[in-house]
This record gives sequence, structure tokens and C-alpha cells, in this order.
Amino acid sequence: MPFYLRKSVSAGPFRFNFSKSGMGVSVGVRGLRIGTGPKGHYVHAGRGGIYYRASIGRAGEKQTKRVNTKITPQTSEFVEVENVRMVEVESGDVLEMRNEAYQDILDDMNTKRKQIRLAPMFFWSLLAASIMGAIMIDVGFVFLAMCSPMLWGIGRWFDSYRRTTVLLYDLEDNIQSAFKSMTAAFDNLIAAKGKWHIEAGGAVTDITTWKRNAGASYIIRKKPTKLTYVLPREVKSNITPPALRVGKQIIYFLPDVVLVDDGAEIGAVGYPDLQLRSQDSRFIEEGKIPSDATVVGHTWKHPNKNGGPDRRFKVNPRIPICLYEALQLRSESGLNELVEFSKTGVANSFIKSVIPLRLPTIEAPVISEKGSAQPLLSDKK
Repeated sequence: MPFYLRKSVSAGPFRFNFSKSGMGVSVGVRGLRIGTGPKGHYVHAGRGGIYYRASIGRAGEKQTKRVNTKITPQTSEFVEVENVRMVEVESGDVLEMRNEAYQDILDDMNTKRKQIRLAPMFFWSLLAASIMGAIMIDVGFVFLAMCSPMLWGIGRWFDSYRRTTVLLYDLEDNIQSAFKSMTAAFDNLIAAKGKWHIEAGGAVTDITTWKRNAGASYIIRKKPTKLTYVLPREVKSNITPPALRVGKQIIYFLPDVVLVDDGAEIGAVGYPDLQLRSQDSRFIEEGKIPSDATVVGHTWKHPNKNGGPDRRFKVNPRIPICLYEALQLRSESGLNELVEFSKTGVANSFIKSVIPLRLPTIEAPVISEKGSAQPLLSDKK
């Protein structure tokens, strides 16, 4: 997907755009105050590092009380499959994935996500009231139900800004180039014909199970996964980031941070804290062989100890062994996911493309009275 950095972001009647001081906000509805809209977050990334600014929040909006959560050590969960004790590959609680510099944005996202959606509430409330009115008072109340779709539209309009977090990215040329390279490497992951999320794995410890599984020394449980470009549903931004689905969670690769969304809450892992590792893996492929996979050998459905076919089985086909590439994503805060690709080299290239995005967080420069950003000064003796 070609990288495109938009200059403005719209959330309902509110429009966020770049200004000399970082971010400007305008309202398209007369009488509607800027303070009633969503909080916009300005993110600047350049050679010096990353800094954040926020626009004015909603009037009377309560600040989320920040609690320093102690990271709970992950305990491995096991499942028994065909006499193999398999260890589940799964991330921990996303709320424990907390990037300190990104905390205000994270709090805003999770607060907006918990707000009630007005569109379905308006729709079903009027529909229920119309039906009850028709039953208990007068049949004419049924015609009131015809207004339900209109209320749905009104509710969606309110939700478009009251349940939205705005991220406006200002990327210097070097970071824009680095993020563009990362998206190009992600495109190569998408282009792989086979893409799987590995859910669990375990070693084979007895000869019977070994023979039953074509001589495999390690068994994994995996499912096809999806890679795309999309934002979390409550986020509006001037970029559309790569997104990797890993089971029930989605990992978003933004220019400054990795978001982990489990559907209910969102966590964040900074690129300096993100541990990526790739490794070639030999897989006994009993299904359809992806066209870009490399076949490195063959085995039998039911092999002997010496590797030859077990003649006791009338149906004992020869099975190809494919060379795939695995990508592991980990963090000390609980991220733990494993994905596999049919084409080798693509995961390693993606890891290399992430390295330039490992930037430090710096303090935002002071805005002068003239509206230009001035660097912070400090006394050095």
C-alpha cells in the first residue's frame, strides 16, 4: 500500500490540521465550541526523537486517574493434543502494556471506547417505545418507529467525534522515509502466499505420536491470519498504519509506537521495548503448498525409525517438507505472539525496517508568542 501522509483529519464537524505551533482545530458547525470536541494529539517524530502535544479537551472532562500497575509475570498455559503437551503462545493483559510517554493518548483511547454508543441506543430506544406505545396506547405509535433510522444517523454523527481520538502525525523526512520503508517491508509480508498465527506448540515425546505425525519432532497449532492497513475503530489519523491480526488481538504499527488491541482495551509498546526475532522453520506440509514456499525435503505420512515408509500402512503418501519463516513479537510488558510466513526472508527484512523507528521521547519545544516552536534551554555549568 503506498504511504500517504494527509495534512488534516476530520472527526464529525471538527477538523484538525497542521499550524505553525503544531496543530490547529476548526469547527464546521456554528455555535459548537472547540472544547466540546475530541482531544487531538499532535505527534512529532524527527532526528531528535518524538514529542507529543494535545489540543484542549472537552469542557468538564475528568482526567483519568493514573495507576502504576505492577506487571504480572506471565504463566504458560498448556493444552493436551494427541499426547503432546502444547504451550499456548499468547499475550498478557493489554492494560499492562503501558508506554509512559504515550499514556495520555492511551487513557483517551480507552476512555472513549468505554463510552456508550448513541446510534444504537437512540435507534432501539425509539423502536421499543413505539412498539410499547402501539400495544398499550394507540396503533398510531407504530409510525413513530419510522423515525428510528433518522435517530440512528443523528447518534452516529455525535459518536463520530465524542467517541473519537485524533492522532495527527508530523514526520520529518528521515522518519517519513523510515516509516515508508517499514510499510514496504510489511507489504512483502502481505504478499506471502501463506500467513499463519501460531497459537500453541509442543514437543513430541513418544514414538507412536511421532509416527502418527509424519515424523515431526514438534507439533504446532496454527490458523491463517490477516495483514492489512487499518486504524482502531475509535481513532482518526492522517496515516493508516499496518495492522497484524494475532488471534483475538490486532497489532497496529504506528510511526511512534505499537498499539495492541484486544477488542475491549488498547495497550502500547514503544519500539525500543519491542523485541523482534525471525527464524527459518521446517514444516511438514500436509495441505496445499504455497506457491512461494521452498520445498527442502520429503517424509512419509507414517515413517519408520530409519526415515523410510512404514509398510504396514496401505495408505502412506510422501509428504513435502517446506521451509517457512517465523516472526516472534515480544515485550517485557506482556506482548508474546508468533506468526509464520511461507516466504523466507520477509520477516527478517521487516525487523530491519523497524530499527530506525526506535526513537527516544523528548520534551516538546516551547511555543513562543509569535507561534513558532523554540527549543528548551537549560543551564549547564
